[in-house]
Amino acid sequence: MKRDRMVIRVIFWGMILGILGACGKAGKETKETVPEYVFTYAENQAEDYPTTLGAYRFAQLVKERTGGRIEILVKANGELGDEQAVVEQLQYGGIDFVRASLSSLSEFVPKMNVLQMPYLYKNSEHMWKVLDGEIGEEFMEILDGSGLTGLSWYDAGTRNFYCTNKPIRSLEDVKGMRIRVQESEMMGAMVEALGGTAVPMTYDKVYSALETGQIDGAENNWPSYESVRHYEVAPFYTVDEHTRVPEMQLMSRHTWEKLSPEDQNLIRECARDSAIYQRKLWTQRSEASQRRVRGAGCTVLELSEEEKERFRQAMQPVYQRYCADYMDVIERIGQAGEE
Repeated sequence: MKRDRMVIRVIFWGMILGILGACGKAGKETKETVPEYVFTYAENQAEDYPTTLGAYRFAQLVKERTGGRIEILVKANGELGDEQAVVEQLQYGGIDFVRASLSSLSEFVPKMNVLQMPYLYKNSEHMWKVLDGEIGEEFMEILDGSGLTGLSWYDAGTRNFYCTNKPIRSLEDVKGMRIRVQESEMMGAMVEALGGTAVPMTYDKVYSALETGQIDGAENNWPSYESVRHYEVAPFYTVDEHTRVPEMQLMSRHTWEKLSPEDQNLIRECARDSAIYQRKLWTQRSEASQRRVRGAGCTVLELSEEEKERFRQAMQPVYQRYCADYMDVIERIGQAGEE
C-alpha cells in the first residue's frame, strides 16, 4: 500500500512538472513568434525580379537578426500602387519600406537628378565607387526633411535604346523618332536634346504602343526589355548606356522614428547586406536576358565611343537645366572616375 502511494506521488508530480514545462515552453515560443513590429514593403516588380528578391532577402535578414521581433511583409507586383504613389504613402507613414527608382524620387527631391544624368558614369565600377562612398552618403542625407530615410543602393542596370524599324547608330538616327520615356521630365528632356520626340507613358502600355506604331522606340535595361518581351516588337537594341539609374531602398521617416537607435542601425545593415545580394542577382539576370534576346535573333549593336561623345555633348542643355546649381557635384563625380 505504501509503495503504491509512492508510485502515485511520483506519477502525480511528474505530470505537474510536465505540464509546467509545456506551459513554459509554449510561453517562450509565443514570445519569440509574436513580432513587436510588422511592417509593409512595396515593390512594383514581379516575384522573381532581382529587386523583389533583394526585398525578400532584406526581410529575412531583419527577422533573423531581431529574433522575429521585427517582421517585414513584402508586397510585390505593384500590389500597393505604382512607384510614385507608394513613395507618397511612404512620406505619410502609410507604407513602411519601398524600393524606388531615382527617376521617381527626383520628383520629390530634385537634387536626386544629379545621380541619373545621361552619360554621367564611365562604367559600373565608377557608379558604385560614387554611391558606396562619400557622395552616396551625402545623397542619403539630403532626404532628411522629406519624410523619407535612405537605406541602401540597388542596381537597376544600364538603360539603352531599342526601336521597331531600325537601329540607332548615330545622332541623326534619333531625329524625329517618337521614343517612350518614364513619366520623368528629365528623361523627356534627354530624348528631346537628342532630336527625338519624348512620349511619357506608363510601363504597362509600352508593348502595345510599339506594336501599333504609336511610338518608334523606347529605352530600358536588358531585363526589362526581355522580361515583358518588348524585343518581339522592337528587335533593334542599341547599347549606348545613356543612363545608369541606381535605385534606393527607402524607409518612412515615421517608421524610422519608432525604432531604437540599435534597431535603426540593424535595419540599415540588413538593407546594405541585401543590396550586395541584389547586385549579384542583377548581374546574373542581365546576362541571362542578353543571351535570350540575342538567341531570339534581335539586332544588338554598341554605339561607338566617337558617337557616344556626340550624344554626351548634346546633353549640355540638359545638365544646365537640371544641374546648374550642382555642377560642383557633377565635377566630383567625374573626378571619382579618374582616380
